Amino acid sequence: MSSLDGPVQAPAPPPILNPAGGANQIRVRAYNERLVLSLVRLYGSLSKADIARRSGLSAQTVSVIMRELEKEGLLSRGEPVRGRVGQPSIPMLLNPDAVYSFGVKMGRRSADLVLMDFVGRIRMQLHRTYAYPLPGEILDFIIAGIGELECRLDDKQRSRVAGLGIAAPFELWNWADEVGAPEGAMEVWRGFDLQAEVAARVSHPVYLQNDATSACGAELVFGVGPSYPDFVYLFIGSFIGGGIVLNSAIFSGRTGTAGAIGPLPVRGKNGENRQLLDIASIFVLENMLREKGIDPQPLWYSANDWVDFGEPMETWIQDTAKALAQAIVAAASIIDFSAAVIDGGFPGWVRKRIVHATIQEAAKLDLQGVVMPEIIEGAVGAQARAIGGASLPIFARYLTDQNVLFKEIENAEGA
Repeated sequence: MSSLDGPVQAPAPPPILNPAGGANQIRVRAYNERLVLSLVRLYGSLSKADIARRSGLSAQTVSVIMRELEKEGLLSRGEPVRGRVGQPSIPMLLNPDAVYSFGVKMGRRSADLVLMDFVGRIRMQLHRTYAYPLPGEILDFIIAGIGELECRLDDKQRSRVAGLGIAAPFELWNWADEVGAPEGAMEVWRGFDLQAEVAARVSHPVYLQNDATSACGAELVFGVGPSYPDFVYLFIGSFIGGGIVLNSAIFSGRTGTAGAIGPLPVRGKNGENRQLLDIASIFVLENMLREKGIDPQPLWYSANDWVDFGEPMETWIQDTAKALAQAIVAAASIIDFSAAVIDGGFPGWVRKRIVHATIQEAAKLDLQGVVMPEIIEGAVGAQARAIGGASLPIFARYLTDQNVLFKEIENAEGA
């Protein structure tokens, strides 16, 4: 599979120089290779017979493809499965060490850089906190961080890095007051092309996606996605964001902002109209702690190491749950989602409390005419945005779109 250079948004298909000739055959073979890899990723391990049945490809074609993918080191053999008539079945698995990818989560209070393997596991990571993000500081963190992590890799591992995916909030100059930035400090982001600036300084292809959309993508691929083909996703970071998954694919809408969630109007404590982000965001908890004379800095040191801040945290959780319940009911009244997935930049015990409280609050609302989705915890966790970013180069280069993948499965199994 060919390498890519420079900043890219999506992989370009190979040209069809002759519809009946070699270029078209190359394109079909590359697509079939991606399909096979995607099926193995989805199911964890599959035999050649399983892949042929699920993909609709001939057994001979699958055998040739899998032999080539094994030769390239992308697939590895599992233990033979015995007990059936004939030769034992040999499951094939993705080789975790076959491909690596860098992922960056740039938030309004902190940034993370991770190195992820082919099966979505974080191998190494770096973390930095700040009062508010500035381009120079972010660039320094990314460039120096990649250099530091690559120094820990051997030559073979470095050659297997597929690229860098950045998950970042769009329009960072908005809501500067909420994060306490000095007047005009965040205006520097207007017109600043983060993707191009990073691409000019690294040797890897660079991808850029909204941070909440990236988190939603990580949940779709590595979390609850295989079990829920349609879900609304809510990720609580400094500001709450989200995404929409329909037919096992992210739906971004006409302008790319579908499922932004944050601006959704909800009722506040006094019955006033508020935006969801003004209630169910971590910056709100930060301000509540300050008002109580409690240092909020531990919120940003490590998303997995929060302490229980007592009464202010419980108040924030209850307020957040009331707002989330309203948002989920509103979303369910438009689209018949099978699930509402809640995650965020905090430990699992905080997520569990928020989800439990949201289920209770949803039960108090008028649900006549609404088919409520199952309200569940996200499975990826606090690093969902970084993992989603790191997934971008891997999917662009090796895997198929989830929507295409599930259509292929449906067609093959319905044949």
